[in-house]
Amino acid sequence: MKHLIRLAATGAAVALPSLALAHVGADAGDHHGFAAGFTHPFTGIDHLVAMVAVGAWSALTARTTDWRACATAPASFASLLLAGALMAAADVAFPAIEPMIAASLLVLGLLVALRQSLPTWAGAGLVGGFALFHGAAHGGELAGGAALAGMVLATALLHAAGLALGLGLRGRSVWLPRVAGLASVVFGASLLLR
Repeated sequence: MKHLIRLAATGAAVALPSLALAHVGADAGDHHGFAAGFTHPFTGIDHLVAMVAVGAWSALTARTTDWRACATAPASFASLLLAGALMAAADVAFPAIEPMIAASLLVLGLLVALRQSLPTWAGAGLVGGFALFHGAAHGGELAGGAALAGMVLATALLHAAGLALGLGLRGRSVWLPRVAGLASVVFGASLLLR
C-alpha cells in the first residue's frame, strides 16, 4: 500500500508543472481541487467497478498473497490513468473513450470471473491500456494538479479495496468472484450496446 501511495504522490508531483499550462477541463474547470479529484472516481460506477476489478483480479490470480506480487497491474493502471488524464488535459484526442471504458469492464469482468492469469507484463499492459482511456475521461473533466492528485489517490485506494477483496476471497469462494466478474461483464456489455 505504501508503494501505491508513493507512486500516486510522485505522479502528482510530476503532473503539477505541466498542468500549469494546460487548458481547463471540458466543464470550464468546475471540477478542480483535491476533493473534487478524490471523489471523482467514486461517482462514476464504470470507473469504480473497473478500479476495484483490477485489484481483485490481481489478488485472485497472483501466485502469492504478497502485496508486492499483487500490485503490478494496479500500479500500472494508476500510472497510466494519470498519463491519460495529462494527455487529455493537453488536448490529445482519444478515439472512442466511452466504448473503451465499457470494453474494459467487459474484459476485466471476464478476467475476474475466469480467474484468468496473464504474464505480469501482459496484465500490466492490458490494464494500463484501458487506464489511458479512463484517465482521458477524467482528464477532460478535472482541472489542475490537485484534482489529478486526488484522482490518483482515490484510484489507489479503490485498487487496494479490490486487492483486499480478492485476497479475502482466495480459497474461500469460487462463486463470488465469478458472479462479481459476470456482473461486470453484463454492465460493460450493456454500456457497449447503448
